[in-house]
Parts: sequence; structure tokens; C-alpha cells
Amino acid sequence: MEDAAEARRGVDRWLPFGVSALASAVFFIDVCNWWFGCGCRSLWAGAATQCNVHAATGPRCPFCVRGVLGYVLVFGAVCLPQLLCSLRAPWSLGTRLVLCLALFPVAMVVLGVGLGWMDDYWTHMAALRLR
Repeated sequence: MEDAAEARRGVDRWLPFGVSALASAVFFIDVCNWWFGCGCRSLWAGAATQCNVHAATGPRCPFCVRGVLGYVLVFGAVCLPQLLCSLRAPWSLGTRLVLCLALFPVAMVVLGVGLGWMDDYWTHMAALRLR
């Protein structure tokens, strides 16, 4: 009986992260395009085939330009707050689930601002539009 209760607590702790990480994995590339206007599409609609990272000239998407390892690190940085909230927050399962899901766009915006600023992405995009 005690083992079942312990297993249930483990599931309750990991479930919000699992759901939010899955949602992040599915919609990561859509938020990338929403934030950077880079040309990325949903995973089922071509993914990064139209991303400006493949263009010969012009600005490159701050998420995609970092290669596979960089993309994995960015995704990991997006999921880390979800993991911490899921495992450490003292709130109910439902509250942690909602917070973990909300942390996805928040983390994407924070990372997007940081990497976009570091790469001077929007200045390059504005210059491209003025031509």
C-alpha cells in the first residue's frame, strides 16, 4: 500500500513536466516563428525548411543558427523552469500543470529577447525590410 502511494506521488510530481515538455516540443518551432518571423513552420508543415537560417544572406534565426546542439540547449533552457516547477513547487497537481504550461511561452520570450539582442537580430531584420 505504501509503495502505491509513493508511486502516485512520483507520478504527480513528474506529470506536469511531462505534459508541458511535450507541449513545448510540439509547439517550440511555432513560437520560434511567431517571435522571430523567421519562416519556421509547425513540425507537420515543414518545420525549419523555410527558416531564414537557410538563406544565403540576411539575418539568421537566433534559435536555429546555433545548430543542433544549440537548439537542444535552448530547448533545455525552456524546459528547465518547467522541470523545477513540476518537481519543487508545493502546489497542487493542477496548479503546477498550469504553471508549467505557462512557463513555456515565458521562457521562450526571455530566451528570444536575450538571443535576439545578442545577435542583433531585429536590427538586421529592420534593415532588410527597408531595402
